[in-house]
Amino acid sequence: MTKWLLLSALGLSSAAFAMTPQQQFVQEWTAKGLERSYIERALEQASKNQKVLDAISTPWEAKPWYQYRQLFLTQERVEDGIAFWQAHRETLEQAEAQFGVDASMIVAIIGIETRYGRHTGTYPVLDALYTLGFYYPKRAKFFASELGHYLTLAQQEGWTLGDTKGSYAGAMGWGQFIPSSYLAYSVDFDGDGKRDLLNNPVDAIGSVANYFAEHKWSHKAPAAATIDAPMNEPAKALMWNGKPLTATAGQLRAAGTQAQGNDSDRAALLELESSDTSTQYYQVFPNFYTITRYNRSPLYAMAAVEFAKRLQDAYDQP
Repeated sequence: MTKWLLLSALGLSSAAFAMTPQQQFVQEWTAKGLERSYIERALEQASKNQKVLDAISTPWEAKPWYQYRQLFLTQERVEDGIAFWQAHRETLEQAEAQFGVDASMIVAIIGIETRYGRHTGTYPVLDALYTLGFYYPKRAKFFASELGHYLTLAQQEGWTLGDTKGSYAGAMGWGQFIPSSYLAYSVDFDGDGKRDLLNNPVDAIGSVANYFAEHKWSHKAPAAATIDAPMNEPAKALMWNGKPLTATAGQLRAAGTQAQGNDSDRAALLELESSDTSTQYYQVFPNFYTITRYNRSPLYAMAAVEFAKRLQDAYDQP
């Protein structure tokens, strides 16, 4: 029996001994309603996975934009996206009408995340979140919380803890929802009584749409546009900082850019590497920030914007 399990079994208080992270986890999630024995069995079953630690240390988002975009913006992916769109046309129309989220963006997200269900992940979610929650100090608090949410979700859904597979970061299903997002935003979109994002593309479509709607997506509004932006000091002050947009299109124009929209429209500037020697500037809008609630990387968000546009253009062709 491990030390933390022995202390737990003996009923010793945290005041008598410094609590390990695992003990703290058990205490926290027991207080949140999970059975202590269930949590302890889960931690005993989980294993540290070095491949998870290696993967999170070399994310795709560390690449420059001109390399990153090539991973997703391919003709083959567009063709796959159009095939998915046509196969689920009525579901996508229903999702767009109900949630106010453009079908092209829903299709783009599912395509970027899992290539329309083909690549949903090979890492046991239990092991991935256990590893990052207790052996990745940089974001241990976040991933330990996701582990607790996963135990909650697995119990609600009747999953066998070690069977569910996902990404190295513990994201699952067609849309790669982390456990807290699965609990908060997944929907039973086909009405069969289950929120199944692991196997059901209909529920995945509705859930992605619901996620974007809950994060204030604006239907048919732009997310980003290329812009000429001379990098004087006023313009540099308007570069997007990853937070909700507070500057305006009027301020961008006053800084010497040819910004789109009304003076009061929220906007910011974004700089991305278009090659190893050149830079492209963009005007980003509130919808861009919404995409970064799904994945915080501006590279991911820009890939989603460009992919959605290519999908829409291809879908609209006669």
